[in-house]
Amino acid sequence: MYIGIDLGGTNIAGGLVNEKGDILVKHSIPTGRERGSDLVIEDIYRVIETLIDQNNTGNEVSGIGIGIPGISDPHTGVVLVCVNLNWYNVPLRAKLAEKTSLPIYIDNDATVAGVAEFQVAQAGKYKDAVILTLGTGVGGGILVDGKVVSGHHGIGSELGHMLIGEGLYTCNCGRNGCLETFASSTAIIHYAKYLIAKGNASSMTQATGGDLEKISGEIIFAAAKSGDEVANQVVDRLVKYLSIGIINIVCAIDPEIILLGGGISMAGDYLLDKVNATLETLKYFKASPVAKVEIAKLKNDAGIIGAAMYAMIQQ
Repeated sequence: MYIGIDLGGTNIAGGLVNEKGDILVKHSIPTGRERGSDLVIEDIYRVIETLIDQNNTGNEVSGIGIGIPGISDPHTGVVLVCVNLNWYNVPLRAKLAEKTSLPIYIDNDATVAGVAEFQVAQAGKYKDAVILTLGTGVGGGILVDGKVVSGHHGIGSELGHMLIGEGLYTCNCGRNGCLETFASSTAIIHYAKYLIAKGNASSMTQATGGDLEKISGEIIFAAAKSGDEVANQVVDRLVKYLSIGIINIVCAIDPEIILLGGGISMAGDYLLDKVNATLETLKYFKASPVAKVEIAKLKNDAGIIGAAMYAMIQQ
């Protein structure tokens, strides 16, 4: 039995998870990130304590896994940077260790989501695999020979920050050209607003009542499917750069499968078919197969399940 904590900018979500990846109990509270790291860590412990109190299975909790939207040092458990929470060099493991004797394992939220997908949803079928979470940003998780790979400094799976081209805006990391400035929901919304502001007519203007701040990924894909020219330009640009990123991953790792998760993946086969068609034109050994690309199966619970399974794997 393990506890999985999905630490997000909006909520701290946790669950008691068994060795099969089933969530037995869940508990969630608002993050309140503006309060600072000390109070948020107090609330993480409150979630842990609540889950332990609700554990009536008769099985002891063996460890705690935490997925964070940032980078942590795998050796010390220090959160090096977490932009969405405004955390820098926060000793998360050490502060929680003051309150619990349970072992604590911390990694990137996309990495642990990948663990959930590959260990639970895919039942360990794939040993060399990658997940890309296409949400507000782009996260990544890597498995090689069935083991999580985050690199010596814990930043090896930050696939959203591979440089992919010259973008329209600067990434949160401070550089221009990161994959997440092309392939995230933030990126496609930014590009749609940019094209409309240049005078291009679009049904998205009517769909939002003229308030372009209301444009969402869902609106963009719906407009593209209905034949809207601007929306199709946005989707085509997303597909182009996402596919370049995937080919770069294939060059470096040659995984068996790459899963697409996050909010943009809700476009399903409509997105997947376009990406797979583009990959066929981009692959460098034309006669050889490229990694399968599929939509991730787990949705909102991937972070909780993955954090718990990550703790189990690390032990």
